[in-house]
Amino acid sequence: MLTITTPTLKAKRKGLTHTRLQQVLGYIRTHLDRDLSLTELAEVISISPTCFASLFKQIMGISPRQYVIQQRVEQAKLMLSKTDLAITRRGTCFANRRHCPTSRLLYPKPFDATV
Repeated sequence: MLTITTPTLKAKRKGLTHTRLQQVLGYIRTHLDRDLSLTELAEVISISPTCFASLFKQIMGISPRQYVIQQRVEQAKLMLSKTDLAITRRGTCFANRRHCPTSRLLYPKPFDATV
């Protein structure tokens, strides 16, 4: 006899709902200037890193790591467009991270290998 089961309420709570996704995206925006591991992002909504990575990619179309990089680049573009630094100074910022206020945003410590 074939039995069809429906997901339990507990299993549904494990999914990445719109609200939970917004929590993670907000956390990423708030912490762009530092390391963000897959484990840390998953802990924001209390699910396993593997499950989080899979659900995030399914919903967003890109991995959490790719999303974080994309957000850092967008933030850097915004910061550079609003600065009064000369273009040569901006180039120096990207070439030499120690002299750039955006360097922590663009080049934080290396990602956790799982992100």
